[in-house]
Amino acid sequence: MTRLLRTALAILVVLALWEAAARAGVLGGRVVPAPSGILFDWWTQRADYALHIAATAKAAALGFLIGNGVAILCAVLFILAPSIERLSRGVTITLFAVPAITIGQVLVVAYDGIVPQVALSAICVYFPTMVATLIGLREIDPRASDVVRVYGGDSLCILRYVRLRAALPGLLAGLKVAAPAALLGAILAEFGSGSRWGLGTFLLGSLGQANAARLWGIGLSATAVAALGYAIFALGARRVLGATLSVTLAANSAPDRLGSYRLGRPGQRVLMAIGALALPFVVWWAAPRILGLNPIIARDPIDTFHYLALDNGAATARAALLSALSSTLPAAGLGLLLGLAAAFLLASLSVLRPELARLLLPPSLVLQTMPLVALTPMIVLIFGRDLAAMLAVTITVVFFPAYVTLAQGFSLTPPAALDVVRCYGDRPVKSLLLVSVPFSLPYVFAAARLVAPRALLGAMIAEFLATGTGLGQLLNASRGQLDYGMIWATAFASVVVAILAYQAVGLVERLATSGRES
Repeated sequence: MTRLLRTALAILVVLALWEAAARAGVLGGRVVPAPSGILFDWWTQRADYALHIAATAKAAALGFLIGNGVAILCAVLFILAPSIERLSRGVTITLFAVPAITIGQVLVVAYDGIVPQVALSAICVYFPTMVATLIGLREIDPRASDVVRVYGGDSLCILRYVRLRAALPGLLAGLKVAAPAALLGAILAEFGSGSRWGLGTFLLGSLGQANAARLWGIGLSATAVAALGYAIFALGARRVLGATLSVTLAANSAPDRLGSYRLGRPGQRVLMAIGALALPFVVWWAAPRILGLNPIIARDPIDTFHYLALDNGAATARAALLSALSSTLPAAGLGLLLGLAAAFLLASLSVLRPELARLLLPPSLVLQTMPLVALTPMIVLIFGRDLAAMLAVTITVVFFPAYVTLAQGFSLTPPAALDVVRCYGDRPVKSLLLVSVPFSLPYVFAAARLVAPRALLGAMIAEFLATGTGLGQLLNASRGQLDYGMIWATAFASVVVAILAYQAVGLVERLATSGRES
């Protein structure tokens, strides 16, 4: 109760300072209006706000349930059958790596009604929850599984009595990230969908009005919905975490590592890798036919290859695509590095200076829970329509998921390991670098894998809504011209780039892990 009162008091102080600064002209009313102006605009349009919020929240909730249900089932299946995980890795990474704004436009032209919003929300939440659950299922105390085996238990018994319980903190951390992601997916799918209601529709309709109070009202409304979902799982994670920390250290074995399994002989592994690479293309070719989609809209891999390599305008299409990539990739890469650095800094502060981290967490939470598409117009108002705006958007989309994952890893460091270091008089920084970071290494690399494709998404959203350059602008222009070939080509190129970034992080992880084990 004391913490809640302090939080409420801090919010009131911030609002009072904000109001005073806005009225004094320090912030500029056209960029950051006073809270009273935002509230007045919200109140005058409250009936519309209620309908828009309800439509988006309904789609996001359905996508959240479907996506997380599939993610948890897949994580359990991957633990029981590692070969299936390796075979489906290409499809899994592809679903995660494809920028949501790209697949959203494809879904909009292929389906009517609420289906695009629900489907994109489910896709957005699948990978964070699956990865967090899979890490939790694998990062177990080997002594607990040994006890189950001594009493005659098999893999299913270990799953039931050890792995599922060990995975609960990680699952809740994944759900914290998934809650805002579901809302972001629903809003992105509302772009160009023709829906009458939804925060995405409301946002697009308000962009041309230069009404800063309206944009802030939409953004803060979306933040409130997303923050509610985040808070529910954050509270659950806090309660569960306190009862699941190990009080002693296992000296006989290291925890399982994500992706550390080696299946069969080298020839079998090569075949498995080929199958994992080919399966996404098989699914891409088969899905439009199974779903009965119009072939003019739903292009398959062969059509996309012809568009980029064999058709009369292939050279022009390739030039446009390469030019867009050269504009997007540098900003996405720089934003990724800066966002990861900021996430690591705040996660480290949560260990070294918890009180300082608690002060920085509320604004960080607002940046995460405010859907990126609602935040982007305000970033444009502040930073303009150039590289600074792209970097701000990219850092924002990278920072918080990485922070949540890193903080989760640091918080699971066994207290006994920290006590050993403290007994020798080492300072907190050394405890962090020598104990917390090495112990949390799977979470460090999981954070990097999680946000590498998101950096490309952030850059494309900034281009789509603000700068008018790069892949985002190419996608927007292709949608307006009904150039479905370029839409699918852009989607394919963005997926390839995101997968390469994801695999690069995996390669660094394998090198680091092998170096530690040797």
